[in-house]
Amino acid sequence: MYKILVINPGSTSTKIAVYADTTPLLQHTLRHSMPELSPYPQILDQYLFRKNLIITVLEQHAIPLTSLDGIVARGGLVYPLEDGCYRVNDRMIQDLQAAVMGEHASNLGALIAKAIGDEIGKPALIVDPVVVDELEPLARYSGLPELPRRSIFHALNQKAVARRVAQELHTTYPECNLIVAHLGGGISVGAHQRGRVIDVNNALDGDGPFSPERSGGLPSGQLARLCFSGKYTLTEVLKMIQGQGGLVAYLGTNDGVEVGARIQRGDEKTREAYEAMAYQVAKEIGALAAVLQGDVDVIVLTGGLAYDIRVVTWIEARVKFIAPVKVVPGEDEMVALLEGALQVLRGEEQAKEYQGSA
Repeated sequence: MYKILVINPGSTSTKIAVYADTTPLLQHTLRHSMPELSPYPQILDQYLFRKNLIITVLEQHAIPLTSLDGIVARGGLVYPLEDGCYRVNDRMIQDLQAAVMGEHASNLGALIAKAIGDEIGKPALIVDPVVVDELEPLARYSGLPELPRRSIFHALNQKAVARRVAQELHTTYPECNLIVAHLGGGISVGAHQRGRVIDVNNALDGDGPFSPERSGGLPSGQLARLCFSGKYTLTEVLKMIQGQGGLVAYLGTNDGVEVGARIQRGDEKTREAYEAMAYQVAKEIGALAAVLQGDVDVIVLTGGLAYDIRVVTWIEARVKFIAPVKVVPGEDEMVALLEGALQVLRGEEQAKEYQGSA
């Protein structure tokens, strides 16, 4: 039996779990409000804050670190790589600390996992990081050679949910075509063709639909003029795109519960902005239906916002003509991480070695 700590840092939460093989011993979500995170200018500054919270929860549930056989975390923004399970090595840590592919809360996962693993002499792993890259050549074109489109998305959850839906269709993931929309603090919409994500929006820094805290794609000319207006620094503009964009920019909050409460009180501005987000998701789904040449078995809506019937209804109304819509709220990320780690600890699969830039 293997006891494994699973760590999944998101933009506004840190999910942790401890399993004895596949039996959950602890499942806990630490919520991080904007006031709690505001003292940390950069995401990496949250490292000790989140690590200490995790250790406190383990102590409260009488789970000693020394009882763990391994730690697995959601992968962050390292250089693009193939899917699978990777050992967290020094090169990966260096690249995450240098933010070689950008900043995101998922960068913290490997850092925390390796720190705890080193402390107790146990392996630290990541599975299907957000930079899994299976884009087709045509999908890499942006319109400027200097700005190729990049694959940064919720690979772990999108692939886990896609495999589950394929089973429900009585087929396998490599035998079907799906469009999967992950609706969370960031939103990614991927075209899954025969087991590969051949096109997906960069859900991190300015592509696709806006989300609770990201701007999504912006009018290029207006953005260029804003950048050179002299009103904002580069750091401030990047924050507008990632962290302070989307619903935060329009409504001052990234909290779906608060948004729902405002709508219930008759706040028309909030309802319109929220529906506009769903509208943009539907547009992205339509674009990927064209990528798949209309050959779509199922459209899947997943992530935390898929619990919200308003969002689901708005999207489904616009895309149901393409294919049936399947709602899988939440995410399978914790179980997917666990399964990847178990395969390595049991010797069923060899952990891959991260090499960094080619």
